[in-house]
Amino acid sequence: MVASGFRNFSIKFLEIFMRVVAIFSAVVMFSPTMNPARVTDLINKTTSLFTSAISYSRLTSEAGRAIRLEWVSQGDFTIIYIASILISLGVLFTLIGSGLSIGNQKLKRLSYMIIIPSSLLQLTGLFGIWRAYRSFGESSRLDRVVYQLPGGFFIFIAIALMTILLSVALLLLIPRPDKDMPYDMDRSKQLVLMYMPFAALLFIFSYMPLLGWRYAFFDYKAGVTSLSLDSFVGFKWFTFLFKNKATLNDIVRVMRNTLVMSSLGLATSWLPMIFAMFLVEAKSSRYKRFVQTFTTIPNFISWVLVYGLALAIFSTDGFINSLFLNLGWRTRAVNYLMGDRFIWFKMWAWGTWKGLGWSAIIYIATISSIDPTLYESATIDGAGRFQKMRYITLPSLMPTYFVLLIMAVAAFLSNGMEQYLVFENATNTAKITVLDLYVYQLGIKNGVIPLSTLIGMVKSLISVVLLFSVNKLSKVVREESIF
Repeated sequence: MVASGFRNFSIKFLEIFMRVVAIFSAVVMFSPTMNPARVTDLINKTTSLFTSAISYSRLTSEAGRAIRLEWVSQGDFTIIYIASILISLGVLFTLIGSGLSIGNQKLKRLSYMIIIPSSLLQLTGLFGIWRAYRSFGESSRLDRVVYQLPGGFFIFIAIALMTILLSVALLLLIPRPDKDMPYDMDRSKQLVLMYMPFAALLFIFSYMPLLGWRYAFFDYKAGVTSLSLDSFVGFKWFTFLFKNKATLNDIVRVMRNTLVMSSLGLATSWLPMIFAMFLVEAKSSRYKRFVQTFTTIPNFISWVLVYGLALAIFSTDGFINSLFLNLGWRTRAVNYLMGDRFIWFKMWAWGTWKGLGWSAIIYIATISSIDPTLYESATIDGAGRFQKMRYITLPSLMPTYFVLLIMAVAAFLSNGMEQYLVFENATNTAKITVLDLYVYQLGIKNGVIPLSTLIGMVKSLISVVLLFSVNKLSKVVREESIF
């Protein structure tokens, strides 16, 4: 009995450890500092294993001259590229195998039989990298090639060997199932497994980028300095933000634009709800489908194309000016896209036109879930169409509206960048530049990456505070919240 309990404990412990190792290998695959393929300084230090596997041009972006002068062989980079693909595939299948291990006994054994060849695939790729490393050592210009085995190389060897040993141990510990046992997994575990890819994407694209916040504490210049102790400046950029008068004036101006634009959007956030209510009341189903399609399509049009449409209509040689000139209503053309007059309302109008139909979808779905007997009872009591909209539809939509309102308040400082970037010009930049666009201009166009990182970091923290504050207020006032 004791031996059986110890065996079950060992199996559980090894399974959990296996999953942790598999997840760790998947995470470090996106870390440039852990890239086992960077065996030479000719490979950019910001290149991760994943990037090495999906982009040959990125892998060789700094090796063009060395290849042309035959300091290194292009074949070695091809080997590294193929090896990176093999390692990445091995990590992927190891992750899949570890996910299957949450199933029944038969599914567990299958998962470990998947992990073993996957780990061998990783070792094959690592051998290819080692082969390229040896080849770089024969270069005629070792001072330029600077070859070395990175720490990530040994980490991935350790991971591959560890997963093989763990899989073999678990195959020995888990008894063979009956031949007629089906592959099965609890429904709750199936749902967890379905959620895991989305959780991984969320972690990679939403949480891993937070590592970039460290740039706010360094005097970093792209291509000139690195994130080292020599460039560490602590809170220098925090004080610079408030001590530099020009920067402070820019922040005040940008915050004014951001708050006005966001306030306009927040004040009219009820428009999609009203639009959905009236659209559902239309009697013709063909008309409803047409209107819904016609108002939803703009959401899928990029802002570049939207600006092209605006240019065709409102520029000096656009449709409006051509019409007015031909009718004799004007003697000269006017460029409606230039100047900052009513620019806030123009941006609000374009944003509303683009997102109205798309935002109404969730309200239409909510209306379709309202109990039809409520409308039938109201009809019997003599209620008209507008009375039913007011006393049944509108109250039923309010919980959804308040949830979306809370999310909108949390994103109060996030107006997006694309819309304002394409409509910006020299005559309206003072009033059209919002916070997101300012961060882009500061970091990408002007190269002040630490300061732009700091502003983006502060914006994110304020957004989190707003979310929790509004959620708490909603819980107190309406006794409803999103969490």
